[in-house]
Amino acid sequence: MQGMGPGMGRPGIILLREGTDTSQGKPQLVSNINACCAVADAVKSTLGPRGMDKLVFDGRKVTISNDGATIMKLLEIAHPAAKTLVDISMSQDAEVGDGTTSVVLLAAEMLKQIKGFIEEGVHPQLVIRSMRQASALAVQRVKEIAVPFEGDKGREMLLKCAGTALNSKLISRHQDLFAPMVVDAVSGLKSDLSDLNLIGVKKVPGGEVRQSFLVRGVAFKKTFSYAGFEQMTKKFVNPKILLLNVELELKSEKENAEVRITDPDQYQSIVDAEWNVIYEKLDKCIACGANIVLSKLPIGDLATQYFADKGLFCAGRVEVGDIVRVMKATGAQIQTSVNGLDDGILGKCGHFEEKQVGDERFNLFTECPSEETATIVLRGGSEQFIEESHRSIHDAIMVVKRSLKSRSVVAGGGAVEMEVSKFLREESMKIEGKGQLVMQAFAKALEIVPRQLADNAGFDATDILNSLRKKHFHGDNGQWYGVDIETGGICDTFESNVWEPSINKVNSLAAAGEAACVILSIDETVRNPKSEQPGAGGGGGPPMGGGGGGGGGGMSGMMGNAMDIANNGQRSGRLGKGVKYMKGRGGG
Repeated sequence: MQGMGPGMGRPGIILLREGTDTSQGKPQLVSNINACCAVADAVKSTLGPRGMDKLVFDGRKVTISNDGATIMKLLEIAHPAAKTLVDISMSQDAEVGDGTTSVVLLAAEMLKQIKGFIEEGVHPQLVIRSMRQASALAVQRVKEIAVPFEGDKGREMLLKCAGTALNSKLISRHQDLFAPMVVDAVSGLKSDLSDLNLIGVKKVPGGEVRQSFLVRGVAFKKTFSYAGFEQMTKKFVNPKILLLNVELELKSEKENAEVRITDPDQYQSIVDAEWNVIYEKLDKCIACGANIVLSKLPIGDLATQYFADKGLFCAGRVEVGDIVRVMKATGAQIQTSVNGLDDGILGKCGHFEEKQVGDERFNLFTECPSEETATIVLRGGSEQFIEESHRSIHDAIMVVKRSLKSRSVVAGGGAVEMEVSKFLREESMKIEGKGQLVMQAFAKALEIVPRQLADNAGFDATDILNSLRKKHFHGDNGQWYGVDIETGGICDTFESNVWEPSINKVNSLAAAGEAACVILSIDETVRNPKSEQPGAGGGGGPPMGGGGGGGGGGMSGMMGNAMDIANNGQRSGRLGKGVKYMKGRGGG
């Protein structure tokens, strides 16, 4: 073209697929912060003993819960940056079990306090550096003020930690029942505290919640039973237990099996051989001296009746988790064959009984040689209530486990957050420059916990926070003062037995600070459009072999059409000489 300069008409460089959405710079960062604050607003009303519950309906199932991790998981948050808060909530649930709502609130409040600096042009890396410094100081302060416990006071401490974890749950009114239950179950894990699979939780709908009980051993629901089950012995003292991964039932032959015989009498010998195989297996189980036979695989009606006649108890299709707990509790070894069974592979327990619990029957193994296993049987009126009870028990179990590991506690009720906030304000005065303001913003963000506790209880958060600040800054022994949920004032929450494991607060502060830094380090978000589905369009490629018409989606489509025609009997076109349509026996 004439008149076009050397720089004119140069095509633009396109790096990303058409339709890709990119957002960057300060507006993008502020948008991410706002999204995180919106997520926190959705769960903040669930915090504390007076927190409200959320009802989440996903189209199939109704869930009623005030557990932060459960709600975050069910919300299915789509915003890519806000998903970071879901991740820290999940990690807090896996690591500590409690404090899942607190960690989300802390991270969002930190971002909210920092947002003003970002809008005014402070570089995010400067903010991140100061945030990490403040987070490290906060964790250090919690470790300094934590109160260790040893010896006789250990059980009392654990009971109070479990009670605090249950305070904010649906079953808080029954913590006098569940707290000792949880402590007894976790305290039994002497060799390996991390193996919480040794603590089973079984749910039985119906009845009252206070009918829940702890089995010091193993309990599992009666499995699918065949004819002859009612004739079996249902109670044993000092029984021997055989655990199998073997199927004890007659198996029907395959449809395509073929047996050729020359004499009708030979057929009876084949049938007799099948029966002899199963009877030989059953006799070997009895000969080893076992009184109870459990198997992961089915135990059929023939075996059930045979064992009943011999005075044994058997159960097939037992869940893997229950079999493993029985193995750990009784010392039995799971066998994959019935050959070579001896007394050494059998387990032992003091007492076995089949017991009616509500509408279900449970098999109970108690007085086991290994006292590490325990089973909590939960009762309740509705399915939603039992599910929430299960989540509450899980949180309490995790808290007690972490308390046993860390062997130190701190006071709850916002006391720790206020003490750390005061400490950070004092430390910030030793710093020069913008980092001082960032650390003070971090300190102010920690006040969200006592403020939200007061708000959720219906009290005046401003008055309570002012009282707490005054007590922590001027009181000689004010470090454990937090929100008094009962009266609407402040109290020494350590004296009020509101205790939490120190690792809970350490993990919350570290995770929240790290999540805030991750959000602040993002300066651009790129959303790629969904790639086109391969072969989605009709008539993908050139016609093959001169034949026929487009819409097949390539060779796989042609093969699929050919199989459909063969199976459905739709025939078209002419066959070559000597070729016939045939339909196999396995077809159709």
